Amino acid sequence: MERTVDLALSPREAADPRAVQELAERTCGWTEGEARGVRILKRSIDGRSREVRVRLRVTVSSDRPLPPVTIDKPVHTSVSGKPPVIVVGAGPAGLFAALRFIELGLRPIVLERGKDVRARRHDLAAITQRGVIDPESNYCFGEGGAGTYSDGKLYTRSGKRGDIEAVLRSLVAYGASSDILVDAHPHIGTNKLPGIIAAMREAIQEAGGEVRFEAKVVDLVFRQKAHRRILSGVVLANGEQLSAGAVVLATGHSARDVFRLLARHDVRLQAKDFAVGVRIEHPQQIIDAVRYHTGKAPRDEHLPAASYSAVEQVEGRGVYAFCMCPGGIIAPCATENDEVVTNGWSPSKRNNPFANSGIVVEVKVGENPWDDALAGVAFQRELETAAAIAGGGAQVAPAQRMVDFVRGRTSQDLPACSYPPGVVARRVDELLPPDIARRLRVGLEMFSSKMRGYLTNEAIVVAVESRTSTPVRIPRDPSTLAHPEVDGLYPSGEGAGYAGGIMSAAMDGIRVADAAAAAVTA
Repeated sequence: MERTVDLALSPREAADPRAVQELAERTCGWTEGEARGVRILKRSIDGRSREVRVRLRVTVSSDRPLPPVTIDKPVHTSVSGKPPVIVVGAGPAGLFAALRFIELGLRPIVLERGKDVRARRHDLAAITQRGVIDPESNYCFGEGGAGTYSDGKLYTRSGKRGDIEAVLRSLVAYGASSDILVDAHPHIGTNKLPGIIAAMREAIQEAGGEVRFEAKVVDLVFRQKAHRRILSGVVLANGEQLSAGAVVLATGHSARDVFRLLARHDVRLQAKDFAVGVRIEHPQQIIDAVRYHTGKAPRDEHLPAASYSAVEQVEGRGVYAFCMCPGGIIAPCATENDEVVTNGWSPSKRNNPFANSGIVVEVKVGENPWDDALAGVAFQRELETAAAIAGGGAQVAPAQRMVDFVRGRTSQDLPACSYPPGVVARRVDELLPPDIARRLRVGLEMFSSKMRGYLTNEAIVVAVESRTSTPVRIPRDPSTLAHPEVDGLYPSGEGAGYAGGIMSAAMDGIRVADAAAAAVTA
């Protein structure tokens, strides 16, 4: 007999398989030892009361053992010699699109402007140690995309966009822990993602697909058929021209040159809402105290570093936490040397002494007198260059203590901060547009009214968090998923305006591959 039951345990009990089994047996009304197998289906942490509980959904069997879930890598039929399709960008949208094309019998050619995950590490070290950015290989550009070295959070609310479980199972097949199938807020960790990404790339190559690095697309090739314009290929920086029946554009939110390239060819773009703000870092112990009610005591050893979410409406715009990284590090994520851009990441153990999160304010297209689809990009860049000037160069970031930011005063000194290139005390509130700074101040006070101890001068505000999402959408037909006016062009993922993280980008890549394959093989 098998039954599925919901359990609530202390963190220590939840970490003890015997305690889980005993409670499952009691919940089922079985005798002690009657269960032969227990498998955890879902796991979440409930910190709403002062006694933190771990909530589990488990299947318990009296008939047979229930071994851990294992998922084998898929075996693909070779697509060598099959019709080619071009995928521009090797982030989650591009990689999952390429794997889906292989399943559908097409040969993907993946073009990535940056380097592979291993070579990319040297360029990241140059940023963190010397403040020097390679514009083609950095935290945003390179194999795996921006998510590879900036956290690997897998939580998404985008269930209607695709099969979340299928994407998670695919990640497990390529090396992720099966815990991501169980945890309410699954997370891989920046230290684990590179190996998973490399395994996906190897699967593409083993099946006859291509993955090219340092292969920057600098132009597009069009042909005319009747009254329709068709994208038939791309031109690389080395002058090579590639042709294919479809081009999936999955270039990420920071590929601003791609937006300019499309505009130069009169491919219609649309401005979209986005958000900008700052990245705020607390000592992890403060966030643990806020979420787990620990006071000054350390958190239970069986609990992970606490995270938080927060959202408020201030003067008609959302102010919210974005990409919260418990036990994490603030990362320098600019793509040019005259910019400063912050993001965050956590290792799989989330064991660093700080917790950081973007705290951002919505920027509404309709509330700005922008007559250009690329005006939002210009707005982001203004903030990023102002932050770079205030920091003094070499990716040093301007920063301010949190209460000083809210009160509008200069910080005389700064607390310790994880941001590798370093921080310098500046009036961050004065670097932001007044309406953004004002809403952030109000929002932080509202957050603190619900998270006692959150507003503190032990926390640091670092500028600037400007790339929560692209401010540009590349439109596409809702049925064909191709650009409405350009056949063969399939915008996908975050950079095209259709995703907001690893999971939603992966699901969008799969959807677009399905649509493009249907058109190519029709």
